[in-house]
This record gives sequence, structure tokens and C-alpha cells, in this order.
Amino acid sequence: MKISISKENSVPVNTGCTGIFFEDINYGLDGGLYAELLENRNFEAKDVHGHIGEYIVTQDGGYAWDVFPEGAPVAVKVKDDRPLFVENPHYLRLVTQRDGCGVSNRAYEGIFLKKGETLRLSFWVRSYDYRGKIRAGVYTKDGAVFEEKCRLHADGQWHRYAFHVRAGQSCEGAQFRFILEKAGTVHIDNFSLIPDNAVYGIFRRDLAELLKALRPGFVRFPGGCIVEGNTLANRYQWKLSVGQPERRRQNWNRWAIHGAGEEGDFRSPFSHYGQTLGVGYYEYFLLCEYLGAKPLPVVGLGIACQYMSKEAVAADDPELEVYIQEALDVVEFANGGRDSVWGRVRAEMGHPEPFGLEYLGLGNEQWETKESEFYRRFEIFSARVREKYPEIKIIGTVGPDVGTPRYEEAWAWTRKNLERDPAFVYASDEHFYVAPEWLYAHTDMYDAYPRSGLVYAGEYAAHVPGVAGSLAPAANVWEGALAEAAFMTGMERNADVVVMRSYAPLFARIGYTQWSPDLIWFDATRAFGSANYHVQRMYSLLTGEVSWRTQTDTQGTYVSATSAGDITYVKAVNATDSPVTAEVEGDFDFGEMLRIVRMAGEPGDFNSPEEPEKLVPVEVAPTAARTAELPPHSFSVLIFRK
Repeated sequence: MKISISKENSVPVNTGCTGIFFEDINYGLDGGLYAELLENRNFEAKDVHGHIGEYIVTQDGGYAWDVFPEGAPVAVKVKDDRPLFVENPHYLRLVTQRDGCGVSNRAYEGIFLKKGETLRLSFWVRSYDYRGKIRAGVYTKDGAVFEEKCRLHADGQWHRYAFHVRAGQSCEGAQFRFILEKAGTVHIDNFSLIPDNAVYGIFRRDLAELLKALRPGFVRFPGGCIVEGNTLANRYQWKLSVGQPERRRQNWNRWAIHGAGEEGDFRSPFSHYGQTLGVGYYEYFLLCEYLGAKPLPVVGLGIACQYMSKEAVAADDPELEVYIQEALDVVEFANGGRDSVWGRVRAEMGHPEPFGLEYLGLGNEQWETKESEFYRRFEIFSARVREKYPEIKIIGTVGPDVGTPRYEEAWAWTRKNLERDPAFVYASDEHFYVAPEWLYAHTDMYDAYPRSGLVYAGEYAAHVPGVAGSLAPAANVWEGALAEAAFMTGMERNADVVVMRSYAPLFARIGYTQWSPDLIWFDATRAFGSANYHVQRMYSLLTGEVSWRTQTDTQGTYVSATSAGDITYVKAVNATDSPVTAEVEGDFDFGEMLRIVRMAGEPGDFNSPEEPEKLVPVEVAPTAARTAELPPHSFSVLIFRK
């Protein structure tokens, strides 16, 4: 096999082109990256079911809480009179008729702590006449992991109680409990239990570190379908996600009904999945700073999810101004001075300096219909944003499915607008969840793309038939990851067209998954990257600043090459069942092979909690200056130094 590299027709590479698409799906944020250990901590949970255009939302504030001990003479009732916070008015009235009773929180599959780990515990209590002590802590069947006691103020006012606690033993599957030592009545609300090692006191450390190891160029947030909502009221409203966390009005998550069918009364197993907004737009921008990534917030255009609703604000309706202002104000929140309305909000939250926003996504994956009027409304939004903020790069969309007539029509509309106004969009978002065979067949897809419109491959993944919908780590088999690596050689060869890319979805909590495959899997005890994660990381870390024209003479192999300074990275995928000897040649001096970074495995292999590193990159010493062995079903990066 010969790999030929040529300086002819080289193109520049956006060195931050590999990014992150982050949507709260699969409990990836609440129950995931947000380090809060307790579930339904403020009694605002909602039970949601329904179908297109008909969604029934029922307040179910007692969800995830149980009487303790089981069967004890305890009465609980969720109330909302004289609330602690009017934005989230529900709290729990707890009445115990026996000493030592209370409530417990299931905390997803239970709390995992290591001995010596420290945490911050807090909660609010209102007592009118109970003057006894309370106990709060984490417990196993063998006793307390930690326990705090305090006497309450019995003055009829809400009081916050806060503790710094240490785990006296390791635990897994443990409960949080709140106990009245004596029989009595209290009102309780806004519990919180966050480990001290959380990044910025917000982000679960192991998940945040996995993201940082990707070295992403950007982070797209909050979606995804969450941007649009299953109804317009359900859409992500970023202004409700900033300010004091306790005052951020909780929303239901549109993924709470995913997969719900008529046979189950249109109710899914995750009907209580909510958005607490404990991580909102301010925390999102902080996450981008921690990762060294550029933020790419996405705002809605006044259309609910077209798959799940027909609701839309007409393009000529004055109400559309509300949505336009949301788009304008997010730029002000990120970049405005302290003398601006939303810049002042940011400064008061603790970040006086601007976040330096460069990108803004307008809409998710809408398409043109008579009802949606998508083209017209997008043109209005793009013009208004660029009129006020000409420096902002607009990310558009060409619909939910590459290769369809509506995708072709959307590109024709986009290019027509770009001819008239080159700043109409910076790049257009393409989505494709496809079989590995499709990816192999389309590795040259971008070779023939017109250069009159840039691409953001915003959501893509290989879905291997038979395993993709398993909702478990087995969905991320090597067969799919290898096909993605091959397809990405085509993206890299055409770096002048594909300027941004992000795999989707990002996170999946095991046992709480609505969609698979996913990049990172986790539970209460551990987190690990899938094979697909490691492919993304290799592309992110081992890519240069200029992409060379490359070709291979062997069927079933796929290549690309980039350079930065005196280092050249040659990516080579061998998708065949046999080893291949690759000889690299070029029309310029790129030196000798310095090292090889490689992933290889059987097509059905995958990383799991039991074998989290079954498929990871390994470094291999080269045996020749320009020649390397490519094992079957392998992805290699051959690194040369001049």
C-alpha cells in the first residue's frame, strides 16, 4: 500500500475544529456533569407523558423521596404556600409521629463515596414549633457514612443549614436521609450535596477531566432538540438559567418522553427527567473557560421541535421579537460591558470580564415547511444579530438529515443567500446518524462540495445495526468507531470546507439512557470513554495546521495528512480483515517516522465498566523511516518529524 502526500492544493486547518456537542440527554447534565448527588433536591419534579402536540405535565414533587424507615408513621405532602422561592415554590411538609423517622433520597442508583472524601451539604428548613434536633447524612445498611446533627430555629421562618462533611467509610448505592430525632412537623426544601473535588464546585471531576482530555475547540450547548422544546414553553430559555441557582425555574426535559409509545400510555421510564438549571448559561461559559474551548450557544427561532410539535410563532408575528431579543441578549450576556443590562448580570455572578463569544447558533435542525417558514425567520434573525453584532459568526442549519431533498433545498437556499451576503452564515450544521457502510461509502463526500458554503458537522455517529439501540456501552463497538475514523479522513482532507465537527451525543448515564451510542459512559462510581471518544481525541490532539492532498492505492484503506511546523501527522485506517504494509511517500520532505499512535481491535469490541480500556490508543515504536504495518481493523496516526 502506498500513501501519497502532495503539497499541491493544500488547505488550512481550523485547529479547533474538533469540538463538543453537549445536550442534557441520557442524564448527561442533571445526574451527570452537574456534580449534585441528590435527585429532585427541591421537590420540583414533574411527571410528563404524551405525544405530538399533546403533553400532560403533572407536578410530582415527592419523586425520588421515600419515607424512612419504610412503613414508619410518617406523613409527607408537597406544598407551595409561603414558599422559600416563588420561582420554584414546592417544598415538603414532613410530619413524623415517632422519634427517629424522616425521609430518604434514592439519588439515582445510590450514592458512591470514597473514605475521606469531603463534601458540602446544605438544606433549608422551616419550623413553627419543632425544637428538637435533626440528623442528616449518607447511610448504608451498616450505618452512617457521615452524619450531621443540629437544632432547628422554631420561629416560622426559612433557615439554611450548611455543613462541611467527610465520608468515614467508602460506600456504593448509599442513601441520603433527613431524620427528626423527635416526633414533629417541619417544612424542608433545597437540599444539596456536592463533593469538594467538583471542578469550580459545579462539575463532576471525572467527567470534566474526560472532556478536558479531548482538548475541544468549542462547546455547543444546550442542544439539540432541547433548544426548541417539545412545546415553545418547554424550550430552553437561557435567561431563566442565570442568576441565583435556587431561583432558576425548573423545566421538564423533552427527552423525558423519548421512546414513549401508545402501548405504555405514551409514558417513558424517564418521565421525571427534568432540567434543574443548576448548570445554566453562566456555568456553561465557565466550563468553556475550564476546557479552553470557544462557546457555541444555540438559541431557538420560535419553532418547537418539528418532530414533536407543530407549534410556531409566525414569522410576521410581533411575538417573534421576544425570540430575537433572546438571541441578541445572549451576546450581551457573554460580551457586554458591566454598564449593559446583561453584562451587569454576568459581572454580578462573578465574571466581570467578557467571555469572548465568537459564535452563535440560530436554530437546531429545522427545515422549511409552509407552517415553519424557516427560511424567512432565519433570514430575519441573521440580519438582526449581525446588524447589532457584526463580529459574531452565525451557525446555521441545513436540516436533520444529510442527503435528503430538504437538505439539498436548504443548501441551495443557503448558498443563494451567501452570494448576496457572504456573512449570512459562517457555517451550516449537518446531522447524520448512519450505518458504518454509509460512512465508508461517503469518505469522499466533501471532495466535491462547492466551496461556497462552510460545513459544521454538528451531530454525527455510526449506528451499527443490531447494537446501536442497546442503550448500553455495547452500542459503541469498534466497528462504528473505525468507520467514523475513516469518514473523518475525508473531513480532514477537506478542512477548507468542514471547519467544525462534533460527535453526538456526548454523555450517557448507564441505566438512564434514551439514546445510544454515546461518547462517554458513566454511573455513580466511574466514567470512561468509548472507542469513539478515543478516535475523537486522536483527531483533536494529533492534527496540524495545514492539510495536504493524500491518496491511497489500496481498497478498504483511508488516509489524510496534516502538518504543523516540522511535524507531519498521517492518519491511516485499515478497515480490511488483513494487515497492510503502508509506505508513505510525498513531493516534499516531511522527515522520518518518529512514533505511531494506534487503536485496533475486533469489530465487536467495546469499552465497558468491566473493561474501560479495552480499546484505547497505544504508542508503537516505528521500525522504518517511511514504512509501517497497519493491523486489520486499525486506526493509526503515523507521526513524522523533519
